[in-house]
Amino acid sequence: MAPIPVVVDTNVFVGALMGEGGANRRIIRLCLEEMLEPLMGVALIAEYESLLARSDLYLDCLLNERERYDLFEAFLSVCRWLPVYYLWRPNLRDEADNHLVELAAAGGAAVIVTNNVRDFVGEHMGFLGIRAITPGTLINELEPRA
Repeated sequence: MAPIPVVVDTNVFVGALMGEGGANRRIIRLCLEEMLEPLMGVALIAEYESLLARSDLYLDCLLNERERYDLFEAFLSVCRWLPVYYLWRPNLRDEADNHLVELAAAGGAAVIVTNNVRDFVGEHMGFLGIRAITPGTLINELEPRA
C-alpha cells in the first residue's frame, strides 16, 4: 500500500526525542517504516534545524546530540522534498505555521500532524481539505492499517 503523505510538525519530532508520549514516537516510526510519507520543504527544514541546534531544549533527552542528528538524517531520508513556489497565506492564528499549510497543499497531503491543533483553525483549512490532527488521532485512524 502506498504511504500516506503528511506534514510532520517539528513539535512531533521534538516530542518523540523527549519521550513526551508514545504517539509522537509512533508517527516518526511510521515515517521511517514508509507507511507515512513526510513532506519536506525549505521553510520546514530550517525550522527543524533551528530546533535541533538548541541544546538547552534537550537537557533531559535520552539521546545525545549525535544520536539526535542521526535520527533526523534517517527521517530526512524518507521525506519527499517539495518546492513551494508561492506564498499563499492562510492567515492562521500563528503566522509561523502558515508554511505547513503551504507545504501540505503543494504535496497533496490531507493531514498536518501536530500537537498544536488549536493553531490550525480557519476556513482556509476546510477549503483546502487539510486537517490538522494530533499524533494520537492519526494513529487511531490508521490502526487497521498499522
